[in-house]
Formats: sequence, C-alpha cells, structure tokens
Amino acid sequence: MILSGDRLPSMACSGILVIGDPHVGSRRPGRRKDEVWPQAVLGKLEACVAIANERQLAVVILGDLFDRPVETDVALKNQLIRVLKGFRHRPIVNVGNHDIQHTMLTDGDSLALLGLCDVVDVVATSSPVTEFDIGGRRIGVGMTPYGQAIPTDARGSFSGADLQAWFTHHNIAFDGGYPGAVPPFAVEGCDVLVNGHIHKTQKSVLAGRTRWMNPGTITRQSVDLVDHVPRAWILDGSGALEPQALPFESNVFDLTGRIVDAADEAVVAREIESAFVTLLQAESATELKRSGDGSIIRDEIEAKFAEDETSDAVRAIVRSLLGEAVERHAAGS
Repeated sequence: MILSGDRLPSMACSGILVIGDPHVGSRRPGRRKDEVWPQAVLGKLEACVAIANERQLAVVILGDLFDRPVETDVALKNQLIRVLKGFRHRPIVNVGNHDIQHTMLTDGDSLALLGLCDVVDVVATSSPVTEFDIGGRRIGVGMTPYGQAIPTDARGSFSGADLQAWFTHHNIAFDGGYPGAVPPFAVEGCDVLVNGHIHKTQKSVLAGRTRWMNPGTITRQSVDLVDHVPRAWILDGSGALEPQALPFESNVFDLTGRIVDAADEAVVAREIESAFVTLLQAESATELKRSGDGSIIRDEIEAKFAEDETSDAVRAIVRSLLGEAVERHAAGS
C-alpha cells in the first residue's frame, strides 16, 4: 500500500527490525571496488530477512530504499522484490530523498510501484502509521518522509499506547551537524525518534522526553564511511535499539589518493595548491557543462602536471577530486 494518512492494522511481534538507507541501485558508487554490484546490498537485505523471520520482528526501512528515484534495471528490481517478499511481515518504508524525483512520492518513482503492488507499505505523508504489541506493550509508530515537517506534538496519535515512536528521514544535527541541519527537539508525546538520511551511526540525544537516534546506513557508498559498521537494529518494547550484525567486507573502497605519508604533508599541500591553479582559472562549472565528463579541465590539469613534474601522489589526489566533481555534476544534471 501507499499510505497517505491511512493506518495499518495493529500487529503483535517481538520487536521492530530497523533498516537504515539501503540505497539499492544498479550503479556502483564511484570508489567501491566490488566485482559484483549490488550484491553487497542485496546480501545485507537477505540477512535482514533471516533475522526478522527468525525473531518474529516487524520491519521498518528508514528511507532511501532506492539510490535513484527511477531504477531502470528491471532485473535488479525483480531481485529486490524477491528479497522483500521474503519478509514474513511486510516492510513499512519511509520515503527518503533518493526515492523521489519531486517533493513527494509520485507514480513516476520506482518506490511507488513497490507500494502499489503490495511488496512494501510506503508512508508517503507524515502521520501516525500503526501500533505494535511487543511483549504486551503497545507501541505507537508514526513516520515523516523527507522534506515534510516533523511534528512537534504527537500527543493523541495513539490512545493508551505504552510508548510512542516516530521514524524520520531528515538532516538532523546529532554531532554538531552541518549548515541546514535541525537540532534535535522535544516532540510532545513522543518517546523515541529514529532518523534515517544521515549515514553514520550517531550517539543518541535526549530532548525533553524524546530520545533521538540515528542507526546509520547498511550500505557504505562513500569513503567517509570507511570505518562505519553496517548493522540492522532491533527496537524493543522499552524503546532501546539493539545492534544486529550484517555480513560486510572491510576493504571495499579504492583509497588511491586518499592516503599520504604524514612526513610529506607540507610538500603535498604546496603541490596540490599549485596543481589547482589551472582548475581555479578554468571556470570549472562552465567547462564541465561544455565537456560533460570534465575532459577539458582534465587535459589542462594533465598539462600542468607535466610542466611542473608533479608527484604521482598529488596527481592521484587531484584526479580523484576531479572525478568526484564530475560525478556530482552528473548526478545534479
């Protein structure tokens, strides 16, 4: 189903398996070096199926089930559907920013198809969603998709519930945050708020009676997550999260250009500054639009390398940065 204010029937279970931001997609992230992609992601979801079914758990996916709003690989979508249909209890999926082309879920988004076909229940509008009976305790669950306002008052959402939990997909400032991030705030009547969107596991923050938690993604897409441990989490009747190990490989990133001996830092810094003079003078946005793949800037930088006899370490760093800039430009086009 696609839920727009509708409520699902209440259900008894042993807990809620929380799965953070799978980002299922046919396009391998730039620095991942997996020989087969996206088996790493599908394998983690299969492990989640085994955990949920063995322990009689309901399932919540925190958003960004897909890496792109429209997944064009039909075979991959079929594989994903098989995995998701393996859950004994149909997963409830929040809508993340990667799941939508516009401000809200539409029929043009791949996630909508999964909801319409009853593969998952998709929460498209911020609202109370359902109640779970966990060990005799009634847990009320609400959700807020990406881009919609998190409620400041959830009182009255679930009459007589022992605990109220809310799931969101937002820029939340857990550890200092970054520009535009919202500090955790008290949500009246809400005991536990579990957030997606931020990929690293964060320390919980208590605001009033509301404990904010951010479990983190099960899919490491970028090198800043090299130390992140992908896990699923079980929310129990008391509102605590218990980590569950998932299979993962430690060495999955190409770190070329990211690791430089400390003794060379001053020299490397000077060389990078010199190498980027050309880039700064090239009106990079215009050149990227002209070439699409950054080839014009790349040719100028390579010429600068040859002229200055730039070291291999610095060349690797600059090439890496240019590649990431081109990828970001392509994603935003």
